[in-house]
Amino acid sequence: MVDDTDLFSMAAAAAAPAAAAGSAGARASQGETPGRVTAHLRHPTDLNGFRAEARRLLAAGIGPHRVDWLAGAEDDAHGGERPLWQGAAGEERGSGKDAQEVAQEVAQEGAQEGAQEARQSPQDIGPEPERSNGAGEHREAPPAPRVPPAFLALCQRVVLHRDPARWELLYRLLWRLQHEPGLRHDLTDPDWLHARQLARDVQRDLHKMKAFVRFRELPGAAEDGGPLFIAWFEPAHRIVQAVGPFFARRFANMRWAILTPDISLHWDGRTLHTGPAARKDDVPADDAVQGLWLTYYEHIFNPARLNLRALAREMPRRYWADLPEARLIGPLAAQAARRSDIMVRQAPTEPRRGMRRMVPASAAEADDAAAGPRAGMPAEPSPAHATAAHAPPAGRPAPSLDTLRQQAARCRDCPLWEPATQTVFGEGAAPARLMLVGEQPGDQEDVRGRPFVGPAGKLLDRALDELGLDRDALYVTNAVKHFKYELRGTRRIHKTPTQREAAACLHWLESEIATVAPQAIVALGATAARSLLGRAVSVTAERGQWLTRPDGRPVLITLHPSALLRLPHEERDAAYARWLEDLQRAVQPTTRA
Repeated sequence: MVDDTDLFSMAAAAAAPAAAAGSAGARASQGETPGRVTAHLRHPTDLNGFRAEARRLLAAGIGPHRVDWLAGAEDDAHGGERPLWQGAAGEERGSGKDAQEVAQEVAQEGAQEGAQEARQSPQDIGPEPERSNGAGEHREAPPAPRVPPAFLALCQRVVLHRDPARWELLYRLLWRLQHEPGLRHDLTDPDWLHARQLARDVQRDLHKMKAFVRFRELPGAAEDGGPLFIAWFEPAHRIVQAVGPFFARRFANMRWAILTPDISLHWDGRTLHTGPAARKDDVPADDAVQGLWLTYYEHIFNPARLNLRALAREMPRRYWADLPEARLIGPLAAQAARRSDIMVRQAPTEPRRGMRRMVPASAAEADDAAAGPRAGMPAEPSPAHATAAHAPPAGRPAPSLDTLRQQAARCRDCPLWEPATQTVFGEGAAPARLMLVGEQPGDQEDVRGRPFVGPAGKLLDRALDELGLDRDALYVTNAVKHFKYELRGTRRIHKTPTQREAAACLHWLESEIATVAPQAIVALGATAARSLLGRAVSVTAERGQWLTRPDGRPVLITLHPSALLRLPHEERDAAYARWLEDLQRAVQPTTRA
């Protein structure tokens, strides 16, 4: 049996009834109905204040039918520009912490992201400190009654609801739990059912905000001169602060603001701040990225799976005004039947069983290729001869990077182009002394169309800065040019490309090398190392070493920066220092093989 939680512990009999009654009576407002008591809360989600008032009312034996609950203005809960999740003693939780530390802290909340004070564990909640009664004497707060552990979790959700009677409902349940022991097991009790319905309403609103916030980009509007991403959302309940940590860890490397009619949130890259309410016209209507999003949405729309009833249930119309893709739903739905019919009438397509074969590098291999695949097997690429296969013919200059970039944007050599937003080609100087090659674009790179601009890219920029290397003087690219991922809810999670997918992209990488003509190359991770060297590479065993490509260029092996971000927090400093030592060898020509 689960023990009761000592949140509110029932020891009302140990408190002096007269003193407690005087305490509660001191809170009565002038002009209130005789025999009734007004309980004052600082703001509409003041769960700590509710606990304190409830303890005193219970100790005084004041039933729920005699209590009027009065919550302060919404502005009292978030006035001014102060860090979010401020502690009761005024300590700024999260102040001075970087994005990763914030993400680690809030990740422990999981499904129990609640009101501002809801992050306290049951063991942390005890009686209030002693207070003066106005005559210079100090009195102890009444002890806390005992309730089922699930009651606090229920309170954390219900206080976020806009139902004006939520405080009366919670205190009535608390009162009844002390006087009706069997209530905790009565799943059909109307008060329990009502409270759980309010909690479900709030949980649904939390989910909808996570799914339906759409950011617009304001170039150069952030404090550091970078882009600021702004979104507008109209929540049904007071959930904005509760959902803030989700966006802080989901978009930790961006500078963003979410504006609502209640309050506003602002993430500066380190700390989550709250601000006053806003208006919808404070947010720009469109931005440059929105066209890409609409193209992506239209592309993934499957007319054969259209279910308008399910769509209306999961994407209620009240959110459509703030969703750019909503304007496409009507036209796409109107064309769904015709498009489905066309799909059914089309002849079946043969599945592609192999990638495009590379040009053979020798006469013997050409003879083998002319003879066709053996035993029904598809032709395999030959990475060992990639340099000769993809080098420009003698006497012909290498194509420019702009030409390669335009050609790669139309690449259909593997299936990765279909779910990806766009091709992410390399960028930097040409020619360049040093070339850095990663695995594939990530979520941020796929959206912005540039390599290494996400969390891993920020870590790489930090390392280059410490080594005195100017990124603009280098060339940075990836072995694979499209983002491979799997969907988990609304998140796109990185998935390692296969050898066939990397082989299909190899001619782009070799063309970049021919054009950039680097003196040396750094392979960031196993996928990059395999593409560059034509063989499997154990990064942990060969990191920090210079190896040689078939074309004679030296290749330094080291970890991809994302590997450092996946390490436990306590191991990162040491791992980063060793990674920096690896990269240091790239700026010391005498150490190359």
